[in-house]
Amino acid sequence: MSDAAHPLRALHGAALDAAFTQKWTTDFETVPVGSGAQARTFTLFKPANADHLISEADYVMDERLPYWADLWPSARVLAGALLSMRGEGRTLLELGCGLGLDTTAAMAAGFSVTATDYYEDAIHMARGNAARNLGREPQARLVNWRAWPDDLGTFDVVIAADVLYEKEYASLVGACVARALAPQGEAIVADPGRLALPAFLEHLPTVGLELVHRSHTPYENGAVKQVVQLLHLRHMAR
Repeated sequence: MSDAAHPLRALHGAALDAAFTQKWTTDFETVPVGSGAQARTFTLFKPANADHLISEADYVMDERLPYWADLWPSARVLAGALLSMRGEGRTLLELGCGLGLDTTAAMAAGFSVTATDYYEDAIHMARGNAARNLGREPQARLVNWRAWPDDLGTFDVVIAADVLYEKEYASLVGACVARALAPQGEAIVADPGRLALPAFLEHLPTVGLELVHRSHTPYENGAVKQVVQLLHLRHMAR
């Protein structure tokens, strides 16, 4: 089935929520992000248990697991950073939008957002969550990093949260960011110290990117304790 022909494409609002509720047990999560005057609280509709989405067929095909259905600390930290940015008149692409928290935060900051993911369900849940919180949807596109679409174009800002959890993603993510980022654009990759982070940083010059700033934000919620790095990237000067 083509991307455009997927049945969820035609659904919005309550009808989209109902379609997901027929597939899995669902839940809502209230998510406060940001600080000071930019602080916001978003409500996300989500699968109640991501483990219930695991598909043996998907795993056999390409070791795909439904990481998109969890809300990771890196996404929370990145959302707070996005809320402090000025997005008016600027375009933004999210790699691996998952539940749509960062897509929603970017839209709240004024960006014109294109949300992408490898899972069809993720892009529709992301657009549903954006509409729930902001009254409007982002552009949404199914994208495979191994077969980057030639017609996607370039963006002023490219973001990704916690996407370096497999070794091969070190080169894949870097290559995709390089292709999607406008010549004078900025990319922000949020990462809690995943397996592929060192190789990702080492690989950046081979795709014409450089690290221009790195910040560290502690995150703690119960037993979960991480330090999330925000990696700010740009094209290398020629």
